[in-house]
Amino acid sequence: MLTVQDIRKSYPAPGGEIEILRGVSFTLGEGESLAVMGPSGCGKSTLLQMLGALEPPTSGKLELDGVNPHTLPEPEQALFRNTRVGFIFQDHSLLPQLTVGENVLMPLLVGPRDPEAPARARRLLEQVGLSHRLIHRPGELSGGEKQRVAIARALIRKPKLLLCDEPTGNLDQASAVTVAELLQQIQNEHRMSIVVVTHSAEMAGRFERRASLAGGAFVETGAP
Repeated sequence: MLTVQDIRKSYPAPGGEIEILRGVSFTLGEGESLAVMGPSGCGKSTLLQMLGALEPPTSGKLELDGVNPHTLPEPEQALFRNTRVGFIFQDHSLLPQLTVGENVLMPLLVGPRDPEAPARARRLLEQVGLSHRLIHRPGELSGGEKQRVAIARALIRKPKLLLCDEPTGNLDQASAVTVAELLQQIQNEHRMSIVVVTHSAEMAGRFERRASLAGGAFVETGAP
């Protein structure tokens, strides 16, 4: 379970601190999904970065299965990110010099060795409809295909929490629908917790719970 308690984030500025997040609190059970909507610059990506232990909150705390990653030493925090959290970004962030299969396996370069990972990578690529692209490089793929590779890469460590930052933001309508449907399918099959931030009401409507973020305030708006 993910538990977020009164998370606040502020940054120093010449005219005084700028508060980005003002007391965000929610819980997300195993297998639950939450879509967060809000205008650009409202702190959606900042919230995801804190949930994924990429950036600490100014105050408040969060726990995933009873562990607060922000209290861990950096090596343990890095291991937490690598093994418990999967990230999908608006920009797929694939390495152009690697094949599709190598990109999916990239998170395994650090952390504990997993001898079953190559077979799992092939299964994941089959699940996202790209088993025939195993030895292709990102430059040979469409935008939607690149994002599907990024989804497979995010799942390779079997994370407890999947964080998606505008995963369809750079895609055409048809590719966006494919990726949105795929995320829904993954959430149902793998029963992992998912937090998606998006501008798309259509995308948000696919997930169990929705919330809005504006002016630093987080308000859950209910199920779609």
